[in-house]
Amino acid sequence: MRLCNSSTATSYMITRCLYTKTIVTHSLDSTIIKTGFNPDTSHSNFQLNHLVVKGKLAQAHQLFDQMPHRNTYSLNTLISGYVKSGNLDQARELFDTMSVRTAVSWTILMGGYSQHDQPVGAFKLYAEMCRWGTLPDYVTFATLLSCCDETLMTKTLTQVHSHIVKLGFDWTLMVCNSLVDAYCKTGNLDLANRLFVEMGMRDSVTFNAMITGCSNNGLNSRAIDLFIDMQSCGVKPSEFTFAAVICACMGLNDVLLGQQFHALVIKSNFVWNVFVSNAFLDFYSKHDSIDDAKRLFDEMLLLDCVSYNVIITGFVWAGRLTESLNIFRELQRTKFNRKQFPFATMLSVAATETNLKMGKQIHAQALVTEAGSDILVGNALVDMYAKCDRFQDANVIFASLPHGSAVPWTAIISAYVQNGCYDEALQLFKQMREAYIYGDQATFASTLRASANLTSLSLGKQLHSVMITLGCMSNVFCGSSLLDMYAKCGYIKDAIQVFDEMPVRNTVSWNAMISAYAQEGDAEATLRTFERLIESGLKPDSVSFLSVLTACSHRGLVEEGLAHFKSMNQTYRIDVKREHYASMVDLLCRCGRFDEADKLMNEMPFEPDEIMLSSVLRSCRVHKNQDLAKRAADSLFNMEVLRDAAPYVNMSNIYAEAGQWEDVSKVKKAMKDRGVRKVTAYSWVEVNHNVHVFTANDRTHPQIEDIRKKIDVLWRKMDEEGYKPDTSVILQNVNEEVKVESLKYHSERLAIAFALVSTPEGSPIVVMKNLRTCMDCHAAIKIISKIVGRDIIVRDSSRFHHFRDGCCSCGDYW
Repeated sequence: MRLCNSSTATSYMITRCLYTKTIVTHSLDSTIIKTGFNPDTSHSNFQLNHLVVKGKLAQAHQLFDQMPHRNTYSLNTLISGYVKSGNLDQARELFDTMSVRTAVSWTILMGGYSQHDQPVGAFKLYAEMCRWGTLPDYVTFATLLSCCDETLMTKTLTQVHSHIVKLGFDWTLMVCNSLVDAYCKTGNLDLANRLFVEMGMRDSVTFNAMITGCSNNGLNSRAIDLFIDMQSCGVKPSEFTFAAVICACMGLNDVLLGQQFHALVIKSNFVWNVFVSNAFLDFYSKHDSIDDAKRLFDEMLLLDCVSYNVIITGFVWAGRLTESLNIFRELQRTKFNRKQFPFATMLSVAATETNLKMGKQIHAQALVTEAGSDILVGNALVDMYAKCDRFQDANVIFASLPHGSAVPWTAIISAYVQNGCYDEALQLFKQMREAYIYGDQATFASTLRASANLTSLSLGKQLHSVMITLGCMSNVFCGSSLLDMYAKCGYIKDAIQVFDEMPVRNTVSWNAMISAYAQEGDAEATLRTFERLIESGLKPDSVSFLSVLTACSHRGLVEEGLAHFKSMNQTYRIDVKREHYASMVDLLCRCGRFDEADKLMNEMPFEPDEIMLSSVLRSCRVHKNQDLAKRAADSLFNMEVLRDAAPYVNMSNIYAEAGQWEDVSKVKKAMKDRGVRKVTAYSWVEVNHNVHVFTANDRTHPQIEDIRKKIDVLWRKMDEEGYKPDTSVILQNVNEEVKVESLKYHSERLAIAFALVSTPEGSPIVVMKNLRTCMDCHAAIKIISKIVGRDIIVRDSSRFHHFRDGCCSCGDYW
């Protein structure tokens, strides 16, 4: 028993004497006089402690105020009550009133700072304790060191270590264990290991601290070696040991090793421990073994809320949303604390399914259980409402969240990006920076995605610079987003450099590089990088194959495309999704293999959608297959919802090319009756950090006169190079002169002309267009690139075209 002061000792002695009915009157009287013991104070302290234990702090404080005589024990008891209730401010206020402070007083308040994850506050209090002149004991050091995290300076920790040595506590196992753990938590594995080696005595706590530290800091092989050493030393592992070791197995991505440890857990009779079983649930669910995880879940003798959270999250990651929802319903029938339910995970399911009704029901449950105030739930609510097109609700939730960290900002920025609201996302990022919040890896990944889709190279480069300053470049997701940004802005060399410099690559980063080559139309590089992905030991996923099929489609590589399409299910057991079928249909139709495309659409497990039929329609126009075009168009026109007027425009163009102007009129009338409009073609180019947008025959730009003069100069030089306008692309019933004049001022030509008069000679030009580039503009830009001696990069709705010296990277096949 730890005695706080002489009064407490006397109180204890009286209690024992009363209990044994052997009060020695004279002896007690002399002790009371010597120690100044007050029986009334002792009785009040007993009542005070009882109220604190029951959590009745208001009554405890009222009793404390009424006590005629208080001592250190009284104050320590009440301070301890406020610390345990989470009211650190009130605890500190009481502490500051103390004229006499024991080591216990200081330690209790340090524990409060530790509970509130305030290591800086705890260490400041320790420094104040030293200045006060109170000597710490081993409990003080253990409490102080328990609150260490990565934010703590190494110098501060080593100073405390020197105090421990000076006061002789470096031989106390509890203190040494706490010190090893503290060094590990602050990332000082070398110092932790040195102390570990020098310790004269070690127990399971010592090994657990080192194994956990190595695992958390990526030294997974060292963690496994320590476990083997632990076994050799005869130290028995605990549930915390196995949890740390299985975490190391996850870091090593070694499923077989994890299964071996699972067998050892069963042999060691730890399989009953819910903490250990939960670690294995997490292990299996994160290694594409969700069925093994479910089998373990069903066999577990004891389940807690964490067990349900892990298995539900595992099913969500595996894309098996229905099963995750069923287990969540099962969880709702348990008596576990509902505040710990995986509301954030289930809200992500509602967001993925764009199921607003489900999202609102989960929101209501979260509010009832007071989990709505949890930052993770708040962020998930923002994401769910945004993905369900309820941006007003998303903004209301966002406004209610604390904005002191990057997490809520990232949630709302990501939501806008995922819904295609890129300008709004960038405005929010700007507001976040103005609030002096720097963002984290996830923030930059989302913001880079916005700048990539807006093809804002200048912003992307600024973000790249900030990421280097903040040390985010080692993050694989940031690197992948940066790669994607450069690729979508047409700077494939920079994208390749980012990829080559990435210290770690996962499937996401490989997919980003494969996709970059596919967008470029470089099928050879796409297929080569795909093979490198497999050689690296990683498995391709559905995204990898989608990029490969897209690249094959851009180059007409039918046999290669068919081979990879078949390997998805046969070799890699990957479910073939609608978008993969759409790419294969596009590939076959581009090459005029309509019978095979028709057969594939009849065999697939769902009806052809707008994307597939539109692909058929476009290819029918190229290959002059009017009969199939009519069938595809009829299917499209009968759909309840169409994204835009593209099917009507394509069918109208097919009739126009055939000179069937009466049918053209019928299609246009049908389009008008349905209320759909043709999308206006526009192109844009970024010059001096400003984006300039042009439409066909645009006269609104401030420099339009210079632009038109440049086009006239180019027109004459193009004529000298043998250029002949292809007026067949103008599908209007007008005379030839009007058609030629219309071609001359197409939006991409205006953008290129503006870039030529506004940028240094020899610099590359990058132009973006919202629709496909017409055949005549493609031919014209090839000649322009030769005349001006510049690289001209045009990204249309289909792919990138790199024009150089009169040639295009697409090989005139797109």
